[in-house]
Parts: sequence; C-alpha cells; structure tokens
Amino acid sequence: MIKKLLYLFLIISVVACQKRPKVEFTDEVRLPMTPIKDQGHTEFCWSYAMLATIETEHIARGDSVHLSPAYVERMVRRRHLRGMGSTLLNIIAKHGIVSYDAYPDASYHKLPRPQWVFMLGARYTPLEFAHSVCAPDEYIALTSNEKYPYYKKVELDLPDNWEHNRFLNIPKDSLLAHVERAIRNRHAVCWEGDTDEYGFSFEDGIADSHFDSTPTDNHCMAIVGLARDPHHRLFFIMKNSWGTGNPYQGLMYMSAEYLRDKTVAVYMTREAYKQ
Repeated sequence: MIKKLLYLFLIISVVACQKRPKVEFTDEVRLPMTPIKDQGHTEFCWSYAMLATIETEHIARGDSVHLSPAYVERMVRRRHLRGMGSTLLNIIAKHGIVSYDAYPDASYHKLPRPQWVFMLGARYTPLEFAHSVCAPDEYIALTSNEKYPYYKKVELDLPDNWEHNRFLNIPKDSLLAHVERAIRNRHAVCWEGDTDEYGFSFEDGIADSHFDSTPTDNHCMAIVGLARDPHHRLFFIMKNSWGTGNPYQGLMYMSAEYLRDKTVAVYMTREAYKQ
C-alpha cells in the first residue's frame, strides 16, 4: 500500500512539474514600455512597478522617460526595504529620481549621488526631475476592502503600509472597471496584490484560477495592456520585474477574475480615474 502511494505521489509530482503549453493570447491593447528588469533578490518590486507605470504613462504621451530603481534603493532607509506603490511616490517627492542611464544598478551606490539630471538639453536636480515626471498628487491610490466603508479614504492595516498611506475604498467590480477603462484610454496602472496563489505561475506567464481567500500583499507589477485568451476571456498584461525567463519574455497575463479578487491596491493618474 505504501509503495502504491509513493508511486502515485511520484506520478502526481512529475505531472505537476511538466511545463504547460504556451497559451496564445490576442493582445487588444499593448502600451509602450521600457525594457523589463530583474529586481533579483531585493524586495523592491514596489519601486520597479510604480516607476514602470510612470514610464509607460509618459511614453504613451510621447515623452521618453526611463527611471532608476537603484537610485530609489539608495534613498530608502535600510530598515524599510519593503513598501507599496505609494511609498515610491513619497520617496521621489522627497528625494527625487534620476534617469536609468545615470544610475543603472547597485554598483553605483559606492559613487557620489548624482546631483543633476540632463534631459533634452535641460538640467534638473533629481527633485526637479521627479516633479517633472510625476507631479505632486498626480496619482490616486485605490483599494477594495469590504471591512471598510466604500467611497471613503482608509488606511490599510498592512506591514508594508508603514507610512500610513490612505486609499480610496471602492467595490471590486468598480475597481476592475476603472483599471480596464484606464488601460483602454492608454493610461498605465500599478497593481499590488497576491501572487502566492497556486494559480500564479511566472514559469507559465499566467495568473488565473485561485482559491477564494483574502489577498495578501506580496508583489507589485505594472499593467500595460489587455488581451484575450483562446476562449475570449479578458486578461491584463502585467510588466513584471523578475527578468525575461518565461514564455512571454517576462510579461504576465492575469485574468480579470484573478485581478478582481486578488488585488490589494492599484495606482493610476487622477485623469485615468475620471475617465
């Protein structure tokens, strides 16, 4: 009996480890973006995702911007490596930001901090440059949590919300509709939510089916498009920060159902929210 159980377990393990066939998605919207990066072993997904959102927002306007996550890492106090999308907005509002070319990786931590940013023949301080690419109060933070009153700003009780940022709480279906409408109107969105579900697979490049449970806050990605699977189901195209080693060169395709139920927060411009 024990041998049979071990044999059955071996078969299940082999099947589970087999690579799933690549799903052929049809993109409906694909916003422009900078190259996909790899955050490595750091916990700075919130920086990569929010900067990628700002970059795509500007590129869609015809304004080429490529920003440095490594500079943000340098500005963060060591005891607060983790954060949320709103943390990035607060950091660049206080410390500024520089271009990716000026500060591409952590090897630059040993060099003097950049004092100037040069863009299109103009010279900016990092703080001036930050305000030019992300105006104060330009972005709105949204959440959907039935524990709080809807259409009120609430402070999410999360370890990563150590700054006590507040979020506009709206129903799940409304949040999903706002995200889809933002993308269709060519506005990028920063997504923050749960990727520990069994339905999330970076190796397959897909986030789909999941358990019906309260989402945890463990990852951030930028939403840069919309697509349909062969069954015409709606998926969101996510720009991840785990490198390019999956069937979609680092992108993820997240089903509307997964996004609806596993979102902790999203960030979009106020212009996008009003559309």
